[in-house]
Amino acid sequence: MAWLILIAAGAVEIAMAISLKHAAGWTRLWPSVLGLTAALASVILLTFAVKNLPVTTAYAVWTGIGAVGVSLVGMLVFGESMHPLRVLCLVLIFGGMIALHLLEGRV
Repeated sequence: MAWLILIAAGAVEIAMAISLKHAAGWTRLWPSVLGLTAALASVILLTFAVKNLPVTTAYAVWTGIGAVGVSLVGMLVFGESMHPLRVLCLVLIFGGMIALHLLEGRV
């Protein structure tokens, strides 16, 4: 269950980053409010996840989900660069998250 909560926390972090992009430097009220609310919700979910997961693993996966997710949205929705080296870096981050999950409790 902790892993599902952690994935949800990462998904909410993605929503936070996208909202803050639309907030245009805090000049648009509702995207700003949504971004702040999502940030708080993401951290709250993370706190529940770390009750049963090591904080080092949980934090690395949480930030990884956010980084990979926001990058994918940026590339697919906002037309940001899909340079092969950029994609490779995202694959490496994702692979690291999978490895942390698989190693959980073994190291």
